This record gives sequence, structure tokens and C-alpha cells, in this order.
Amino acid sequence: MKERLHAHLVQLVRERDPYLASAGHFFVREYVRASLAEWGTVASHNFEVQGKIHQNLILDLPAVRDTRKPPILVGAHYDGVPGSPGADDNATGIAVLLEMARAFATEAIAYPIRLVAFDLEEYGLLGSTAYAETLVREGRQLRLMLSLEMLGYCDRTPNSQRYPTPLEYFYPDRGDFIIFVGNLSSLGDLMRLRKPMRRDGTPCEILPVPNAGKWVPDTRRSDHAPFWDRGYRAIMVTDTSFLRNPHYHQKSDRLETLDLDFLTGVCRGAIAGLRCLL
Repeated sequence: MKERLHAHLVQLVRERDPYLASAGHFFVREYVRASLAEWGTVASHNFEVQGKIHQNLILDLPAVRDTRKPPILVGAHYDGVPGSPGADDNATGIAVLLEMARAFATEAIAYPIRLVAFDLEEYGLLGSTAYAETLVREGRQLRLMLSLEMLGYCDRTPNSQRYPTPLEYFYPDRGDFIIFVGNLSSLGDLMRLRKPMRRDGTPCEILPVPNAGKWVPDTRRSDHAPFWDRGYRAIMVTDTSFLRNPHYHQKSDRLETLDLDFLTGVCRGAIAGLRCLL
């Protein structure tokens, strides 16, 4: 798994702003499309922003047996900010998404899995908002939405982890854990996802937040937020982004700054956690 994640990252880590690095953006989008297509038919969800068509890429994988259960949607954004190669943000999320495609295509789980690579997260969660609006308009239900947002930076130095006040009193001061951040309706799933992650050896915390995260705005900085706003059960998986990673949105957000052993543990633990959902 570690070697496959690294191979994906080699292709994904590059400037990929859709307007100022359009060649890199196109390359990454098509790499994601081709990688997902190894496991099934990839659909495009098109949405328009300022007269330009953008694409969310979707792969549906069946449940272990024929079922009408609503799907688990796992999403990650493939765009990046200008000037940054975006290794942690969010090549790590996309790499794990692609590894999940392999895992759930070869060994299905109790729920259908819908994998979505979102565009334009960095421009205000536009791709995920457009897709969530489509689901609401069509009356579609979800078992859970899981947003993969920056998964590969780890710092075991004391006091390397920061928090919005007053969370620093309740969580570790070392940035060596992954955290699941969910709305209150996802509390049971937060606990079910944490257990396999810890059992596999990756330190893991959970943070349930009320009011769709609006009291702690930093909890809304990924593609789960539009799903919270529309009443879906949704969880962000993250290494806490700028609260830990000094390379956030910088030219220095490069492959060599990642901890691939940590990322592999996160990937393995998240897959195991999804297999445990009831």
C-alpha cells in the first residue's frame, strides 16, 4: 500500500490551480479519472463557474451483495492553490481515495461506495456544494459522507499541534494523530471509525461539533461542510491542516515533507473503519 500511495503522489504533487496552472490541473484530473476507471465506469458531474465547466469525477462501487442501502460517499478535492504543489493539500486525500477504489472494488463492504474527486474546493468548496445541491434536488440519501482532507503530515515534537480555543485543553499537544470531525448525527460513526484506526496503530481523535460547525469555523474548511449544511451525516478526516503543517498553501508543500508511514496507517485505518460501519 505504501508503494502505491507513493506512486500516486509522484503524479499528483504538482501545481494544479484550474486557472493559473491549467496544464497541471488537467493532468491531475485525467490521472484521477484513469486511475478510478481501472475499477469501473467513471461519471462526470459537471458544474459551471463563471462560464467555465468544471468536473467532479464519480466512481460507484457495489455493496457486497445486492442492496438498496444508501451509499457511503467518500470525497477528496483534486485542485490546488496557486503556487503550491499541494502534497498534503490535497494530493494525500486523492491518493487515499484512489487506494480506496482498489480496496472496495476487490473486496466490497455492506454499503455501496461512491468515490468523488471534487474540483474547486480551494475556491470556496464549489464542487462539493454543486454536488450536494444535486443530491438534495434529486432526493438522494447517503449513509455517510467522508471528506479526506490533508492526511500525510505528522510532527511528533511537543507543542507542535495548535487548536482553536479552547480545544487545546482536551487534545494532544503533539501533531502525530489523525482526527475525525463530524456533526452530531455522526457521533456513532465517529466512534466506530476511531476504533479500527487506533487498533491498527495510528493515534486517532474524534471531534463532534454542533450547529454544522459554525461555532468553530475551522472545522468547516473542507468538502464535508456543504453536506453538513444540507442535513447529511458527514465527517472530515484530517491531519488538522494549517494547525499543524507549516507548509500549508506554500511552495514548500512537497512530497518530501510527508510522512508516508503515517499516511499509510491513515489509509489502512480508514478502510478498516468503513468496513466496520453498520
